[in-house]
Amino acid sequence: MLAILWIVPGSAPVSAQELNTEGPEANPGRPTVSTPATITPVGYLQFETGTIGAWHSPEFSSQQSVNEVLKFSVSTRFEVLAAIEPFAHSRSQGQSTNAAGDLSLGLQGIVYHGEGASPTIALSYFRRVYGGSAPDLDFGSPRNSVVVLGSADGRNFHFDVNAMLNEVVEGPVHRLQLGQTLSISHPLRKRFGLSGEIWHFTQPFLNSNAVGNLWALSYTANRNLVFDGGFNRGLTSTSTRWEVFVGFTYLLPHKLLKR
Repeated sequence: MLAILWIVPGSAPVSAQELNTEGPEANPGRPTVSTPATITPVGYLQFETGTIGAWHSPEFSSQQSVNEVLKFSVSTRFEVLAAIEPFAHSRSQGQSTNAAGDLSLGLQGIVYHGEGASPTIALSYFRRVYGGSAPDLDFGSPRNSVVVLGSADGRNFHFDVNAMLNEVVEGPVHRLQLGQTLSISHPLRKRFGLSGEIWHFTQPFLNSNAVGNLWALSYTANRNLVFDGGFNRGLTSTSTRWEVFVGFTYLLPHKLLKR
């Protein structure tokens, strides 16, 4: 298993005094592939919205796309998720196409609630319910995905660990894809957070591996709104060479589920 340094933008804690507000707090997972083991506040809907520009991938020469993730916790242990790419403009071999990407639904459950250096452990499952025709990034588009997640805090750093087991499909052939992440985040002054990441996925149909190094900056506008932006550099010949992204995480301040 590849050791991976992954820092999640927006996950760096900001005190209530700094924000001078009260209420639920957003729990961003974007713009990385990594997902925190911790979940969003119970009964509140969270939006993770962004756009990405990518160049020199095995599937395309360039692509600009929009992505959205919705998260909603129904209890202190369970969160439902939906991930969609509603639009992608791609260019390959001199030809341009506009298409939608995939829609996946998921469920995340906390196995153990940790605190501080004691990690929170969770499991999640995703199922692709709609397969779009937009070209995929270098790590593909799993039909089924099982993820083991861990999150912890120590010395003013936040850590997220993911291990992924994905089913990838090409025609009649089904193969296992493995992915691993280790993330670290640290707050900067004046509500900013700096992020850096390296990720790894096997590419079973290419007999290769995709690895990338990501850096991002986040800005916590208030407890329920976090902006982010950054870039990713592919580190292998079959990785997307460059990716640039901007986006935000917004936790709807009105509780939808009364308990």
